[in-house]
Amino acid sequence: MKPNSGTLVINIMNGGKAEAYEGVYQCTARNERGAAISNNIVIRPSRSPLWTKEKLEPNQVREGDSLVLHCRPPVGLPPPIIFWMDNAFQRLPQSERVSQGLNGDLYFSNVQPEDTREDYICYARFNHTQTIQQKQPISVKVFPMDSLNDTIAANLSDTDIYGAKPVTERQPVLLTPTGSTSTKVELRGNVLLLECIAAGLPTPVIRWIKEGGELPANRTFFENFKKTLKIIDVSEADSGNYKCIARNTLGSAHHVISVTVKAAPYWITAPRNLVLSPGEDGTLICRANGNPKPNISWLANGVPIAIAPEDPSRKVDGDTIIFSHVQERSSSVYQCNASNEYGYLLANAFVNVLAEPPRILTPPNKLYQVITDNPALLDCAYFGSPKPEIEWFKGVKGSILRGNEYIFHDNGTLEIPVAQKDSTGTYTCVARNELGKIQNEVQLEVKDPTMIIKQPEYKVIQRYSHVSFECIIKHDSTLLPTVIWLKDNNELPDDERFLVGKDNLTIMNVTDKDDGTYTCIVNTTLDSVSASAVLTVVARPNPPFDLELTGQLERSVELSWVPGDENNSPITTFVIEYEDGLHEPGVWHLQTEVPGTQTTVQLKLSPYVNYSFRVIAVNEIGRSQPSEPSEQYLTKSANPDENPSNVQGIGSVPDNLVITWESLKGFQSNGPGLQYKVSWRQKDFDDEWTSVIVANVSKYIVSGTPTFVPYEIKVQALNDLGYAPEPSEVIGHSGEDLPMVAPGNVQVHVINSTLAKVHWDPVPLKTVRGHLQGYKVYYWKVQSLPRRSRRHIEKKILTFRGNKTFGMLPGLEPYSSYKLNVRVVNGKGEGPASPDKVFKTPEGVPSSPSFLKITNPTLDSLTLEWGSPTHPNGVLTSYILKFQPINNTHELGPLIEIRIPANESSLILKNLNYSTRYKFYFNAQTSVGSGSQITEEAVTIMDEVQPLYPRIRNVTTAAAETYANISWEYEGPDHANFYVEYGVAGTMASRQVDIATQGWFIGLMCAVALLILILLIVCFIRRNKGGKYPVKEKEDAHADPEIQPMKEDDGTFGEYSDAEDHKPLKKGSRTPSDRTVKKEDSDDSLVDYGEGVNGQFNEDGSFIGQYSGKKEKEPAEGNESSEAPSPVNAMNSFV
Repeated sequence: MKPNSGTLVINIMNGGKAEAYEGVYQCTARNERGAAISNNIVIRPSRSPLWTKEKLEPNQVREGDSLVLHCRPPVGLPPPIIFWMDNAFQRLPQSERVSQGLNGDLYFSNVQPEDTREDYICYARFNHTQTIQQKQPISVKVFPMDSLNDTIAANLSDTDIYGAKPVTERQPVLLTPTGSTSTKVELRGNVLLLECIAAGLPTPVIRWIKEGGELPANRTFFENFKKTLKIIDVSEADSGNYKCIARNTLGSAHHVISVTVKAAPYWITAPRNLVLSPGEDGTLICRANGNPKPNISWLANGVPIAIAPEDPSRKVDGDTIIFSHVQERSSSVYQCNASNEYGYLLANAFVNVLAEPPRILTPPNKLYQVITDNPALLDCAYFGSPKPEIEWFKGVKGSILRGNEYIFHDNGTLEIPVAQKDSTGTYTCVARNELGKIQNEVQLEVKDPTMIIKQPEYKVIQRYSHVSFECIIKHDSTLLPTVIWLKDNNELPDDERFLVGKDNLTIMNVTDKDDGTYTCIVNTTLDSVSASAVLTVVARPNPPFDLELTGQLERSVELSWVPGDENNSPITTFVIEYEDGLHEPGVWHLQTEVPGTQTTVQLKLSPYVNYSFRVIAVNEIGRSQPSEPSEQYLTKSANPDENPSNVQGIGSVPDNLVITWESLKGFQSNGPGLQYKVSWRQKDFDDEWTSVIVANVSKYIVSGTPTFVPYEIKVQALNDLGYAPEPSEVIGHSGEDLPMVAPGNVQVHVINSTLAKVHWDPVPLKTVRGHLQGYKVYYWKVQSLPRRSRRHIEKKILTFRGNKTFGMLPGLEPYSSYKLNVRVVNGKGEGPASPDKVFKTPEGVPSSPSFLKITNPTLDSLTLEWGSPTHPNGVLTSYILKFQPINNTHELGPLIEIRIPANESSLILKNLNYSTRYKFYFNAQTSVGSGSQITEEAVTIMDEVQPLYPRIRNVTTAAAETYANISWEYEGPDHANFYVEYGVAGTMASRQVDIATQGWFIGLMCAVALLILILLIVCFIRRNKGGKYPVKEKEDAHADPEIQPMKEDDGTFGEYSDAEDHKPLKKGSRTPSDRTVKKEDSDDSLVDYGEGVNGQFNEDGSFIGQYSGKKEKEPAEGNESSEAPSPVNAMNSFV
């Protein structure tokens, strides 16, 4: 015995024999309250005895006879496993003809010559002892019927020989079981094995049926080539007659096995422990079933109850013990034994009589947490005798819980089937019996459920792209969720391409192995939710392979192939292409297309083509790579099947006929030596065909034909084997020539000022000398009637197809004179023009005036100026002016109309209201009517004030990183243009580049002008102080240097000497800031003299080159003015 244990250890490793411990063992456990016993335990040692020696005779058997090789293994414990092998330790092959029975024998339904061998060995494997025993080899020799017939023929007459058969066929005979019926007993719950093995030639086939019923579904299996029927977990319902039927072509045999299912005892109600308090009643029930019905017996503390100490509170009633008013001395252990011939059952149950006050075993203040809408189970494990009553309360002073919203279990547990948020709180369990009372509090918290609000979605992704699955969750704020991603219910692959984010799973560069189901699992301590999505990786299909050509005929062949992997996108189409290695090697052409479910196709072929085929698979993603080409197949030559197409006859010059056609392609030639037979004859004129055979070309020219006559033409293909079928005829024409005559009787009908209709007589068809294509009308405007301007004449052309004799001329200009002529057109060109026809268009309404300008607004008048219409379309008769005032609410006042003579171009409107806006409508008129009008608005002024010049103030800026907002306030007239200058510190970029209008430039020029003025004054003072000549008189006498230019020999400066005065003077000019010189300001154009915009100064401060009179170009240092420049003139010129 193990210490502190009821385990018995039997150890024979250190000596002793197992046989010494063979027997039946039973364990008894005992204390002061009673004794319990175990089931019987049987110990038997394993055995693996040797085969008994026996003399085995060789088995000699005729071909086709049956044979049984007996194994007869020694009886072991447990029974051995049987199998047949040869000397090489190879299992002997088994089949419907040769198989091993349940008893280990080897059965031959009929023997064949190949069954002859000397090493049929039966092996027995004893698993418990791990040993294998071998039977002596068995020899089998099969005599073929041919050799037997030879032997028999030597000893039999001719009549006997003729009656002998090579191999005798026999109807089935059962080898096992023998006879027509047998019985089988099996225990309930075990496996039922039924076997039928039959002899016969041909080999019989076995079939099983149950008489009066069906074989049980899902529990029936056939083994050993249907020779064994196996039914698992059998029950009494499986009892009955089972028939096996062996059948071959000569007949059948059958055997009926009567199956009876017996049952060892099994429990219906096993006895259960009782805990009673003194004075209580109780029962022990022991009910079992079996076949035959088991016998029930009771024991008390391991002793049959009949001889056990008496207990007045106990009464035995068959399978029930009844206890009444028990006392503490009634405590005991009872055993129930149910047994029949197939086994027994033993169960222990104690009766414990106690007097105990209530105890609650659940820990106090235990916290329970559940998810909303889930059941909450609050434990109140208790103990007491008598059995305590349990009550539940909610809250400190709550009332007892009752009603359908609660379930009270016998073990004290309170169940709230659908917990809600308001179920949160403290619950009190009270246990009481007659010996006392106790209570315990537990806490319940109800949490919000965890939800996946954005589940992953099914994705179909192309190979090597990226995919992302979302898993966005919502959970109770007090619970900490964990998110796990699985692939096909396993962990994600350890691959850096799988990126797990907070709310998503991203797979980079998806490959085929990423196919599968991806599951997002969100776990908290209370709940778990999951969502799955399937990822399907698609790609173009793999190319087909194993192309094979079969059924080769002259005009057809069958092509078959094996499809490649479709890569999760079904193949919709197979494209079959062919290569003609004879005519176009390396070029693949479309042969046909077949549905994606088809893997063979019958292909039509052409003669004289060396075919190779390839197949391309197509799915929604795209086309696969082409398969490897099939083997080549060269078809035989034949006559051409078809003639050239698109045969035409069109002359290129008036006296020839050019016959053209589309040549046959290489595979259409059907053989070598492709040529064409070209035939023609004049329609309705020649009876005989003229023919010529030409090489493989596509054109033939017939010369010397009449101009434009019809010809019948045909072109026939031929090769070295013969002609194609007779071709169809086409009609062609010889060459065209220009038409001979012009259309006659040309008439023009003017419909309105912009549209005219022209008529003509058709020309005779024989004068067209070609295919009539239509008529062309040439028309042009000669002049507009009011003015006779000479300009380039632009002719317009309208073409009217077919044999039309009239046409419309749209888009004409009103009040104009036109000419036109008509010409007939054929394929060669245009014929002669008809005589010019003159027609005139009437007046129309004019276009709108070219402009309307309103100027010089005063208190009560406005000046209107306008331009005449661009297209008067007639003689202008007058202008119509309409105007009306507009008040502050944009309402229109009364409309006033004024008619103005056509020769006027301006008008002053007087007696208008001051500070009033007027709207003007202005249009021109001819005798036909008024043209479209032009509108304008203007305002009279409020007071005679100076015009308002524009002013900008309050400029503000707000700069950002890449832009700036600039705003300002503007005062001045409407329609002003604004320019914004901006730049980086130290530089300036301007939207307006005219430097003469910049403020800094004007300021600089003013400073320069002031400086020049000061220098001129200083110079003037210095000259007056010289005293050498009377400057004042000179200036008075020669106020204008242009009138009296100074001469070099004038001697004015003769006495004044200055070295710098004799230096050549540089000519220069100064222009106003707008770089223009107005002719009317001065006849002395500065442009004639200036070489730049910068004036030059000499040392005495004079501004040179500005004030000399106009002169003809002379040598640089020739006749220059020596008069002192006038400061006044200088200022006037500068300003």
